[in-house]
Amino acid sequence: EEIERETAYPDGKVEQVLKNGCHLIFFPNGTWKKVGSDGKTVTITFFNGDVKQVMPDQTVIYYYADAKTTHTTYADGLEVLQFSNGQIEKHYPDGKKEITFPDQTIKNLFTDGQEESILPDGTIVRVQPDGSKTIEFNNGQRELHTSQFKRREYPDGSVKTVYMNGQQETKYGSGRVRVKDKDGNIIMDTKL
Repeated sequence: EEIERETAYPDGKVEQVLKNGCHLIFFPNGTWKKVGSDGKTVTITFFNGDVKQVMPDQTVIYYYADAKTTHTTYADGLEVLQFSNGQIEKHYPDGKKEITFPDQTIKNLFTDGQEESILPDGTIVRVQPDGSKTIEFNNGQRELHTSQFKRREYPDGSVKTVYMNGQQETKYGSGRVRVKDKDGNIIMDTKL
């Protein structure tokens, strides 16, 4: 672009006004700033390689050169971080966070302390603030983990529970119940 005028300041800063209306400001440390002809689009390229862009809609895009990470802040408060490994984090104004990992696992962190992870195979893991966990597998099975037991529910209606003391209880879809002690010895079996 053609320079319309150039001003050098005593502090070493140089300002150029281009014929297209853009302003360029060069700082002595190597940082430079470009203000678009609209007066609203601003790009600052820092001496360390970082780049900050302010768009007309007030979206701010900041690129961290060393970390190869982009942090975008939208006018509505949504923040999106894109990492060099492919991880993407969305931080919502209400405090919720959504993280998409490079393997495409999606983790949601809610403001009440709940977490939900959706794995690439369709498995869904939900963790409550008390630490209890529910796992829904793509084959229809479901697991519940609490501080007292782990329970697996099968599509046929069978339910197997393993208690923290090692005791196991299996309830079959047919109504049969079998209980084993911690060593695997059957202590009850209601064969129908």
